[in-house]
Amino acid sequence: MNALPPLRLRKNEERRIRTGHLWVFSNEVDVDATPLRNYAAGDLVQVEDHRQAPLGIAYVNPESLICARILTRDIKVEIGESFLSRRLTRALHLRELLFDRPFYRLVYGESDGLPGVVIDRFGDVLVAQANTAGAERLLEHIVSILEKVLLPRAIVLKNVSSARELEGLDCYVRVVRGAVEGLTRIIENDVPFWVDPVHGQKTGWFYDHRHNRHMAAKLAKCQRVLDLFSYTGAWGVQAAVAGAEQVDCVDGSAAAIDLARENARLNTVNDRMRFIQADVFEFLKHAREDRRRYDLIVLDPPALIKRKKDIKAGTEAYRRLNQLVLQALNPGGVLISASCSYHLQRAVLHDILRSLGRHLDRHLIFFWQTGQGPDHPVHPGIAETEYLKAVFCHVTAPM
Repeated sequence: MNALPPLRLRKNEERRIRTGHLWVFSNEVDVDATPLRNYAAGDLVQVEDHRQAPLGIAYVNPESLICARILTRDIKVEIGESFLSRRLTRALHLRELLFDRPFYRLVYGESDGLPGVVIDRFGDVLVAQANTAGAERLLEHIVSILEKVLLPRAIVLKNVSSARELEGLDCYVRVVRGAVEGLTRIIENDVPFWVDPVHGQKTGWFYDHRHNRHMAAKLAKCQRVLDLFSYTGAWGVQAAVAGAEQVDCVDGSAAAIDLARENARLNTVNDRMRFIQADVFEFLKHAREDRRRYDLIVLDPPALIKRKKDIKAGTEAYRRLNQLVLQALNPGGVLISASCSYHLQRAVLHDILRSLGRHLDRHLIFFWQTGQGPDHPVHPGIAETEYLKAVFCHVTAPM
């Protein structure tokens, strides 16, 4: 293997890397010794501290705030198909320990040793995303390995994330192996669903709430349920299958609502479900005016805080949503309040709910608190890999 060009850090900037983190920020680089302009997006480099001691092999993007992501600490390793095969096989082994059916997130970026790579498995259809320039360069190898190891019917590259724009990458969707005709069927918590791996949002499904939806379904029997930001009905359909009296699904996307309706038909629960295409804020305001009440409400919005600069406005949006939801909840009801915004810390969500309870004269207890499922494992050195929060609240009249 030819020696890789160095990427040298400024003095003391290696401390976070030595604790286990894999990201190098552009302001941590000694640009006098190793100018970032000398590298092309996706180039491999050897990261070194200010004394030129090696820290690992990374790929680089001089145009990104996160200008390098470490792939391995072993500087003798060659980054090629053999290396990637070992990483993918390791990720697959963990998922096969966790699940008895081939429906899960197969690769979750840094946590699985493949920074910038996301792969979801929908049975014999795989959907992959490369969210960085370095990951994009590895895609050809990754697709080849997936084809050999899993023998899929189709592989879809769903490269449409906002992260790609930050990396200066084009967005596109491409079926690179096999063919995908129409919808793909998956099973979650023993409930079948149709998924659209080509035209759906992100990869077409959100596996991260699998265990939270299982708990919600247990609570739904004989209840009036409201599923907000319902997407294709993952929460609502499972609640109906579990015996909910009535389920209302609300989402702003007509395509998502249509597919949610198909998922209800697939499970023969459409007679107990309603599907409303509407802005969630407006729906909740009308529900308050009409005095509509529910026994179980799932609030699972998209990320309302995508960057640090959005924290103030996004936190206020979470507060407004949770207030409107609490006003639509029957006494003795359950609120499941979730956030996939990394920048909304769990303690802040707790504080929002606590203060709203006092403001609205409600008594709240948190009887179950959880996060993302085990196919979205947390890297202990990278706090950013732990993003999902779900708080199950029992809400009653004041004590």
